[in-house]
Amino acid sequence: MHGVPVGWALTGAKANEREVLHDILTGTTGLTNRIPPEQLTIITDKGYYSTAFETELTEAGITLIRPTRKGEKPRPGQRFLKPLRQIIESVNDTLKGQLNLEQHGGRTAAGVCARIAQRILALTAAIWHNDTIGATIRRSLTAYDH
Repeated sequence: MHGVPVGWALTGAKANEREVLHDILTGTTGLTNRIPPEQLTIITDKGYYSTAFETELTEAGITLIRPTRKGEKPRPGQRFLKPLRQIIESVNDTLKGQLNLEQHGGRTAAGVCARIAQRILALTAAIWHNDTIGATIRRSLTAYDH
């Protein structure tokens, strides 16, 4: 299945994205048990540039796809960025639009996390269901929006 959320984190705006991703990868219970590292691909933006970070992912067998920085040799996987970015935006749009993620109503950090988790679970269930039945649009809840 493609486009299924497998981990998430809630952080402040000034958080180091590479550290947050590292925490998601190491702290998501059973993530690497369910998805072998050699099948795990991380798609990021240019902000994830770091030799140490990339070395750590490579040693774990995880594929990192990120845009090539100015002056850098072309990176493997560049041709996948545009179509994969479309999947990411589709997931984000569904979470924000159909699942009202931005109007979550949580009043405490625990409440916000619970409401985010609810929406991610609902979206994941819909993606799984749509994939199972062979639906052409997999990351949308429009068919169930009655």
